[in-house]
Amino acid sequence: MTPGVDLSGAAWFKSSFSNNGGSCVEVAPGFPSVVPVRDSKDPQGPALIFAAEAWGSFVTAIRSGEFGEL
Repeated sequence: MTPGVDLSGAAWFKSSFSNNGGSCVEVAPGFPSVVPVRDSKDPQGPALIFAAEAWGSFVTAIRSGEFGEL
């Protein structure tokens, strides 16, 4: 578990674009100012906690193609 954030009630979900052989991440919405992210293949493993603003910037960069083609 990540210190300072109780993820026991998290509702995790994968993107509808996550059909690439199992290499997926899941996110859990509903946490004020942070976005928990975990490896979908290891749901009992650790989660990374990103500031919501940083996660938003990351998603925007992906959508704009900054990291290459999807």
